[in-house]
Amino acid sequence: QVQLVESGGGLVQPGGSLRLSCAASGNIFPMFRMDWYRQAPGKQRELVATITWRDGSTYYGDSVAGRFTISRDNAKNTLYLQMNSLKPDDTAVYYCSAHALSVQYWGQGTQVTVSS
Repeated sequence: QVQLVESGGGLVQPGGSLRLSCAASGNIFPMFRMDWYRQAPGKQRELVATITWRDGSTYYGDSVAGRFTISRDNAKNTLYLQMNSLKPDDTAVYYCSAHALSVQYWGQGTQVTVSS
């Protein structure tokens, strides 16, 4: 079992920045990839970014490429999402997930609201 706890969400004005964190605990040794997803009201959950745990290879969705940066701190077992140049369309609940032994684990989510 892997436990994931997100933090860092909140209200920000358009053009602003936020950094989300996701702390992983439990049986994390088999973990090989972590992701950030988001889900806006009335929309399907969308993959935002992924990172492989060992070598740090990354992938970004088209809607966030160039504005968001995913990173991880292996020593702290923590995943991050630096979000810059935020837009109202980025408003959503953001979830982190971890892949380990063919199981995908999810955090509880953190709300990000971009509004003036």
